[in-house]
Amino acid sequence: QVQLVESGGGLVQPGGSLSLACRASGIVFSLYGARWYRQAPGKQREWVAQISAAYNRHYADFAADRFTISRDDANNTVYLEMNNLKPEDTAIYVCNVYFGDEYWGQGTQVTVSS
Repeated sequence: QVQLVESGGGLVQPGGSLSLACRASGIVFSLYGARWYRQAPGKQREWVAQISAAYNRHYADFAADRFTISRDDANNTVYLEMNNLKPEDTAIYVCNVYFGDEYWGQGTQVTVSS
């Protein structure tokens, strides 16, 4: 059974930082690319960043200079480090892995508010 479990969300003030993690089980994680998406209330889900199995990274424009995606294949985990957070970053952040098929986590809430 494949599981993706996100962690690290929470409440942070504007300008603060958070580090999200998504741990996978039930797959050979090193074969999979990984993505982070987010969905804010009343909005469509949007892609945030991705990292391939070969460690190639791509970012949405809003994330390129503030967020960093990384992975640790030994621990089956993909990370998203977020800096200089803004209220508009408030959303549920969800991880996704893909290698032909794809799997989704349940998400972790990030709230940026003073």
